[in-house]
Amino acid sequence: MRFNDERDIFFKKRFGMFIHWGLYSIPAWHEQIIWRGNIKRSEYERYVDQFNPTKFNPDEWIDIAKEAGIEYICFTTKHHDGFCMWDTAFTDYNVMNTPYGKDVLGQLAEACQRRNMALSLYYSIVDWHHPNYPNMGRSHEMFGPRKGDLPDAKKYLDFVKNQVRELCTKYGKIYQFFWDLNSANFVDESINEMIRSLQPGILINDRGPGPGDYSTPERHVPEGRVFSIPTEACQSLGRESWGYKDDEDYYSCKHIIRSFDKILAMGGNYLLNVGPKADGTIAQENIKLLRKIGKWYKTVYEAFDGTYPASYLITNDDVLLTKRDNTVYVHLCNEPEVNRVILKPLDILPKRAILLNNGQELECRVDVTPGLWREKPYLRIRNIPVDEMTDTVMVIKLEFDESINE
Repeated sequence: MRFNDERDIFFKKRFGMFIHWGLYSIPAWHEQIIWRGNIKRSEYERYVDQFNPTKFNPDEWIDIAKEAGIEYICFTTKHHDGFCMWDTAFTDYNVMNTPYGKDVLGQLAEACQRRNMALSLYYSIVDWHHPNYPNMGRSHEMFGPRKGDLPDAKKYLDFVKNQVRELCTKYGKIYQFFWDLNSANFVDESINEMIRSLQPGILINDRGPGPGDYSTPERHVPEGRVFSIPTEACQSLGRESWGYKDDEDYYSCKHIIRSFDKILAMGGNYLLNVGPKADGTIAQENIKLLRKIGKWYKTVYEAFDGTYPASYLITNDDVLLTKRDNTVYVHLCNEPEVNRVILKPLDILPKRAILLNNGQELECRVDVTPGLWREKPYLRIRNIPVDEMTDTVMVIKLEFDESINE
């Protein structure tokens, strides 16, 4: 599962920050408030006269990301509402025509380049504002054109091409291009070809008008033990919204860490979303969660760095394995029921077993247990501190000699 070119950096940068930010941060309910809430497009579009994030500081965003161990940022340049967060020449519905009047994306791109933070760009194909987008009531579309609209697929795709060309030429090196919601089923492979010609080595997801490089499951952990194709799973810290919600219900840190661990142990990457407030700051609830997640990630980082999924070594359905050379990492991503784990059918004793979370050395045996008395001896890891570590995912490092690879 490799590209065998520059895009293989995808398998090194495992943890990203998704940022949903736009006019929807003002009503602070949901980024799809036009579609899900009780507000007309014409009312929503007046938020353009209020958008003034005077506390926006991209360096503060990057500080928060780096503290969590995040290696790239994916920013929403245009969401379904059609509002553009950069200085675009192809619509007046953009951040330059707000009281703020400054290029948000330009500031973020400059800071990312200066701070060595990879930058990815999100772009929604669905557009609730542009008069040429053929809104027909399909998934996440308006329920038809409004007065004055002139639905025209060709003209709209020309608009998209022009905007994408801007994004790929004005803001330096772009790591990924994240398309979203091709509800109209546009097919135009030349757009992705243009992106690749303007940004050699860029990664493009699978939601656009042409074939992409990787899949993007959302808000759930797919079934299985290993991904068969390159995968970047995306999740938000808030349960209800991707944009800022002022009374958001947040996932528990434990839930996020579990899904994070499972995705990475299966060979995928994790894109975790925050929704900045209307003033440009990231809510303290988000910062607190990111710090906890980052503390765990940095402690167990070696279990993902340069490893590959190795759950094929065992028949257990309650743990996952990753492996590098003669080292195997045991991911207790489900709630442990007892203070030991038996790895069937492994019967090789490791030289050492270390709990990465706290550095504790664990006892290992290869023996027959009463519960498995009809079977052969298996590797058993004992005295795992399951009652002391109930709010995290434990990862155990097993160091073997060459016999593990025989």
